[in-house]
Amino acid sequence: MRSIYLLLAALCLALPCLRAAEMSIAPGGAGAVSVPPQADSVPRRGALYRVRHGGETSYLFGTIHVGKDAFFPLEPEVTRALSASSTLVLELDIRQDQPFQLALDKHGRYGANDTIVQHIAPATLGRLVLALGKSGLSLQSVERYKPWLVANVLIGIELERHGYQRSQAVEYFLLAASQGKTVRELESAEYQLGLFDTLDDAQQEQYLRENLADLEDGQALRKSRNLIDAWSSADRPRMDALWRDAISGDSVSASFMQRTLLGKRNPEMASAIERMLQQDPRTFVGVGLLHLLGDNGVPQLLRERGYQVDKIY
Repeated sequence: MRSIYLLLAALCLALPCLRAAEMSIAPGGAGAVSVPPQADSVPRRGALYRVRHGGETSYLFGTIHVGKDAFFPLEPEVTRALSASSTLVLELDIRQDQPFQLALDKHGRYGANDTIVQHIAPATLGRLVLALGKSGLSLQSVERYKPWLVANVLIGIELERHGYQRSQAVEYFLLAASQGKTVRELESAEYQLGLFDTLDDAQQEQYLRENLADLEDGQALRKSRNLIDAWSSADRPRMDALWRDAISGDSVSASFMQRTLLGKRNPEMASAIERMLQQDPRTFVGVGLLHLLGDNGVPQLLRERGYQVDKIY
């Protein structure tokens, strides 16, 4: 079994954070991460690409959507690339809460007189109640949430407990460092949350069971930390190995990652990036790290469209 919360939320989906105490969803404030002075000794983090076309230069940067103070500032190569760009493009403009709330109501919550109890087996419900108790939550606090959302809530709480905060996401650093620039988004909350809602009841229950198993045996935290550590040290071989692991196997999580979160989104993301580069050829694009890896990653897809894409690191 594998937990893919980090793959989904920290590396793939730029979703606003879940505040466990309130069981509501809200983004951190714009500029939640300050931009301290740069130093040449700042380590490399993530993955950075240069994109050239028609004599102009843009950049692709692989982000994670959680973080901690120690991750900032990002290294000078990243901030210089951002400074040289006139537009910042992110998966979502995470400062906007209302579109997310509307999408959450549509795709993440059951309607009136319907609860998760009616959609999962008693054995799954028993394991869920135990996991909720360990996280300090009651079943009543999440009963309107669909299984995929409950799974992500639980693992998000586990990450928060170990110091990884949504309010310290890389996007907030980029936003704080890009004052005065145009900010655009590649996708929408409606689109991103709608991807999970394509899972039927059986798949959602299995997705929940897989993540509960990873919480129970500690795999959720170990795999999440491996991914965060690979990003925080720009360890490309490790990133590639973790990407291969994420899409391997016959679990619902791996299949969903391979078919939908990467297989569907990457080509659509490459098309959207191309349209934005045509409008502004000096653009800095920050997207979840896993979108930049593999033969179907955004860098390779842009190369196939005639762009010169070079890995800086």
